[in-house]
Order: sequence, then C-alpha cells, then structure tokens
Amino acid sequence: MKMAKSPRRSQEEEDVAEEEKKNISHWRRLRRSELVLIGIFVSLPAIILLIGGRWGGNAAVAQSDPASPKGKVETKPSTTPAISSDKLLGGLLSPNFDEQSCQSRYKSHQYWQKSPFTLSPYLTKKLRKYESYHKKCGPGSKLYKKAMKQLKSGHNYENSQCQYVIWFPCNGLGNRMLSLASAFLYALLTNRVLLANMGKESENLFCEPFPGSLWVLPPDFPYNQHYNLHIEAPQSYVNMLKRGAFSYNANASSLPAYVYLHLEQFSLRMQNNIFCEEDQKMLSKFNWMLLKSDSYFAPALFLMPSYQEELKRMFPEKESVFHHLGRYLYHPTNEVWGRIERYYDAYLAHADEKIGLQVRIFREKPIKFEVMYDQIMRCTNQVKFLPEITHSEPPMRNSSTNTKHKAILITSLYAGYSERIRAIYYDNPTLNGEVVSVYQPSHEEEQQTEAQNHNQKALAEIYLLSFCDQMTITAWSTFGYVAHSFAGIKPWILMRPDWNTEVAEVPCIKSTTVEPCLHSPPLLECRGKDTDAAHLLPYVRHCEDVGFGIKLYDS
Repeated sequence: MKMAKSPRRSQEEEDVAEEEKKNISHWRRLRRSELVLIGIFVSLPAIILLIGGRWGGNAAVAQSDPASPKGKVETKPSTTPAISSDKLLGGLLSPNFDEQSCQSRYKSHQYWQKSPFTLSPYLTKKLRKYESYHKKCGPGSKLYKKAMKQLKSGHNYENSQCQYVIWFPCNGLGNRMLSLASAFLYALLTNRVLLANMGKESENLFCEPFPGSLWVLPPDFPYNQHYNLHIEAPQSYVNMLKRGAFSYNANASSLPAYVYLHLEQFSLRMQNNIFCEEDQKMLSKFNWMLLKSDSYFAPALFLMPSYQEELKRMFPEKESVFHHLGRYLYHPTNEVWGRIERYYDAYLAHADEKIGLQVRIFREKPIKFEVMYDQIMRCTNQVKFLPEITHSEPPMRNSSTNTKHKAILITSLYAGYSERIRAIYYDNPTLNGEVVSVYQPSHEEEQQTEAQNHNQKALAEIYLLSFCDQMTITAWSTFGYVAHSFAGIKPWILMRPDWNTEVAEVPCIKSTTVEPCLHSPPLLECRGKDTDAAHLLPYVRHCEDVGFGIKLYDS
C-alpha cells in the first residue's frame, strides 16, 4: 500500500531534495564516462580481431594509399547499403515468412545491385501457385503420406494427386546449387513437388524456400541411399528402356514405383533419351522420380518444344533464369548470414567500388601458381579490371580531395594470389590516386565438400562475391557461375590454359550473358545423329569458356 504524499513540505525538506537531485545527476554523468571507458576496453579485442580480414582473424588486409600520410586510409561513416528498398525483389519472394527466422531472405536486396532484369508477372503467379501445391503435397501432409504408402507398395499408380522429383547432390557446392535450381525449374514445368536430399554436409546452409512446408527430404524416405544412384543403376530410365522393362505406350499402373534420372556429366555429355519429347511423355507417368545431377541442365529444358511456350512466359529474358531462380531459392541461414554481414560491414561497406576476383585451380589439371598469376596480370593489363598502378610520384593530394576507395575481394583456396596482389598496391601508388584494399576471407588449401563448416564458408564467399560491382571468375567454375548470376553481372572469364602448354593464349574473355554454362549438353539422337544443341535455337549457343557447352543468351 502506497503512502499518500504530503501536500506540503518544509523549506528544509525541499532543500535536501534539491541537493539529492544534484548528487544523482552528477553520479549518472560519472557512470556514463566509466561505462564508455569499460566499453572501449571490452570491445578492443573484437576490433583487433576484425582487422585481420579473414574468417579466422589472420591478417589478410593491405590498404595502400601512398598519397596520404603513412598510407592511412580515409574512410566514410559506416552505413548499411541501400541499393533497393524492395525486400520482396519485385514480388519474386513470398511475404509469408517470419523475418527473424531467416534474415537473409528480406535483407539480401540491400547488398545486391538492382536486378538488370524485369520480373515476369507470370513467373510470380507460377511461384505462388507452386508454393500452395508444395504445401498441399509436401512432407507431413495427408497427400504425402498417401503417396508414400503407394511408393512402398512397389507399384506406380494412375491419376495421383501429387507427383514428386527427389533431388540428390553430386560434387561441390556450386554444382549443387546449379543442379538443384535446374531440378526446381523441371518441377515447375512438370507439376511436381521438389524435395532435396541435402546431406549432413549441407545442413544449416539454406533456409526453407517454400512457406508453410519443407523441401528437405525426410530421413525415413525408403530410397535414400545416394550411393545406389549411378549411371549403371538398374532403376535408371535409360537402362530400363534399354532392357525393355516397359514400352512407350505402357499404362502408368504397370510401371515400377519410381524412376531414376542420372544427369551427372559423363564423358562431358548427358545421356540420350532424357531431353526428347517421347521420353518426357513417358516420364510424366511416373509419380516418383529420383534425380541425381551435378549440372546446370536448365538450358537443355529450353530445347524441348513442349516446354518452350511455358518457359517463354516465365522468362521473357532468357538470361534471367538462374538469376531469378537462385535469388528465389537460396537464402543463407542466420548462422551463415551473420558471417556474411559481419565481413561485409567490417571490410567492404566503406568502399566506393567492390571488385571481385575468383581463382579456381582444378585438381585434374593443376596450374602452377606463377602461370595462373601471370594470366591474371595479363588479363588486368588488357582490360583494366584491377586499379592501375604507376611507378612515378603521384600528385600531392590535399585534405579536401574526394579520394575513392576500391576494395578487391579475392576468393580462392590459396592465399598466394591475394598476398601478391596486396603487395602490388602496398609498393606502388595507383594511377588515379585511389585507396585500394585487398581482402580474402579464407584459404582452405583444398576443397572439402563433405565438411559443413567448409560449405558454410563457401556459401558466405559466394554471396560476398555477388555483392561486388564487377567480377572476374575462372573458366569452368560453378562457384563463379553462381556468384555472377546472383549479382546479374556479365563477368570477365579467366580462360582455361592449354592442356599441353599450360598457358592460355587469350587470358580472359568478357561473358556476353549472365547465365551459367551447361558443360555437358545432352545427346539428342531423337533429333538426328550428331545434333549440335547450340544450333537448334537462336538463344541457346555455345559457352565462351567451354567450347562444347551451351547456355542461354538474349537474342
């Protein structure tokens, strides 16, 4: 019970009260100062850690500005980039998610450049319709339980309400992201529910892309042994066709419980009898389809007449396929997004221009460091993708000069390239007086596809690359394909050296499309022997970096 305040106080009491107010105010001012001082000391180790420029904190930053005293970098106040205010990417994303559970979904647009493509209203409608279908037929639903019961019976059924395509991974993260996006496009075209066998190494990488449902294959799926899925598997569609397990006019109820599509590149070609009209009609009778792939096979779907009208409505701009599907599907979990944001804010946020350089050395033909480094230098000397240096004294700069800060982000398994490029800008002034910083988040030395932490770092670096204003990538690299397609950038491509001389005659070529390359185009014997897929449609042509590969272009 509160005591009632006395309506009147003596003058003495009022004087005492006034003195207490002064003491309290003085104490608060002192406490603020102490708290600020304590905060500085507590924060100091974290500040020192951030200076390193790598995930682990080892020094990986060189900032060179010879025109300023002692090479000091002039920086602007830290601000979160605000390139676009449209967190739904023009309607590409569904608003039916909790923002805090997956922060990247509605925050990535703040870091990406504005998309160079117009989003098709038909694609938006198609995605919303698919989301409802996925929720109705996805794991946990009554229809999914019914479909599982039919699958376990060992027989296919006619007139099923739900059909499925189960994706299985193959090779590294870039390959997986490209092939899974292709499988999703196939699901959209064939009215199937996409479920993904992510594997332990891919756990905690991506948020769920479909509201109110799951896309991860439940662990109790009966045919979950990915090691049984290979080109010689007896359940393979091509192998069943060869041994006469069914005919093209077979009824759905007479077919096996599931069919397997092997879309891994084999001798740099995909199998025949997959991207042909008659075979696709046959495949549509199977309610359950297992699909294993390491390839971006989306361009092959454009070769099929039965899908072309639908694809035209979904993607009036052919180069936008992975750009839109990738931005729709892939949202890093909060753990991975935290790495991305912290690194960006610490090292890239102040830059006026961000330049990405991705260097990939392939195990089947490792190129010596000096040879690859020389190719990078020949490329930048020709096309100037890195800031130019000068060996003469730079002009004196007064304090009012608006100096530009350029950040070079290098992603590679090896530290040598960033160390050598950093030394260039440490030892030489730039021609135009820019401040140049060189960063590399990690150098794992070797690819570790089966390690979850390695994949988290790789995904973070793909996203950081995609936030750059311009980019140079390595030929054949799916990692680089994903990054530049996310960004909507046509990159410079470091060409693959000659197999014998180990030297690339042309160091780099400018890509003329945003789309990734399908390294292994399909055999199309149904169109005629030795059919070249790049000659069938004006917007499907050979890749710049893989001469026999195909990709999509805007005519």
